[in-house]
Amino acid sequence: MKQFSSFMDLVETRRSIRSYKSKEVEEEKLNYVLQAFRKAPSAKNLQPWKLIVVRDKKKIRDLSIACNNQTFLAEAPMLIVACAREDDAYGVMGGYMNSYPIDLGIALEHLMLAAAEKGLGTCWIGAFREKLVKDLLDVPESVRVVALTPLGYPAMEGRNRERKPLSEIICYDKYIE
Repeated sequence: MKQFSSFMDLVETRRSIRSYKSKEVEEEKLNYVLQAFRKAPSAKNLQPWKLIVVRDKKKIRDLSIACNNQTFLAEAPMLIVACAREDDAYGVMGGYMNSYPIDLGIALEHLMLAAAEKGLGTCWIGAFREKLVKDLLDVPESVRVVALTPLGYPAMEGRNRERKPLSEIICYDKYIE
């Protein structure tokens, strides 16, 4: 397993993985990434989330179809489905929005970085049909499915994708186009 010299090394090394080995993830590694998720901050510390760890191969195949036929998902030994209880989240973040998408985004990034640290691959899945996912997993109507990720050992390295330079995404003291 690769050792990371710094947090930035981990961040720069993490990739979205779209090919997985059939090797099962050890319980200690699964628990490690789940703990990283659990420790994430949320608005007012409300933790409006629930994860579903899916190991059933048929459900994983069916979920890959519900995720717009992303068949690579069926290679992974498990999928993590991130759900939010919208009514339990902070409802007026910024005075206008519910916090659950951001809360789940932060928590899933904790999970994904912890997975990379342990030599596991993930891939943020936002392309899915929520109703199908809910039906497959008995998710109540009042709960939102926010994202999914496969979790497993990479069969190949992910692509390095370029990022915009800081000069294009950072302003100081006021917003500048």
